[in-house]
Amino acid sequence: MDFKELIVYKKAFTLAMEVYEVSKSFPREEKYSLTDQMRRASRSVCANLAEAYRKRLYERHFISKLTDSDAENSETIVWLDFSLACDYLSKEKHEKMTQESIEIGKLLNYMMLHPGKFGCKSDYE
Repeated sequence: MDFKELIVYKKAFTLAMEVYEVSKSFPREEKYSLTDQMRRASRSVCANLAEAYRKRLYERHFISKLTDSDAENSETIVWLDFSLACDYLSKEKHEKMTQESIEIGKLLNYMMLHPGKFGCKSDYE
């Protein structure tokens, strides 16, 4: 199976594209701060997930990259919070996107707790 077939990848990619679309309307002065950071964090969830999947031969490397992906996912939530506080996002849009991010986090956590289900061999075998 390819990493692009993982449910978590599909959800993370969709959220990253949603972040891109909503951030197009952010003020120009936010381009190199909030907009850029938010886009980078959301995209990094996917990139780190892809790297993790390619490193699944080694359980510790797999989990390490998933941890990076989870951290970027959490960072995305922080930027969503700032976007709401600055009135760049509606409360409804913020809630929807935050819930999507929380679901992604749960899926990443499941992968970290069950690496064998994703083709990892234990580092101790």
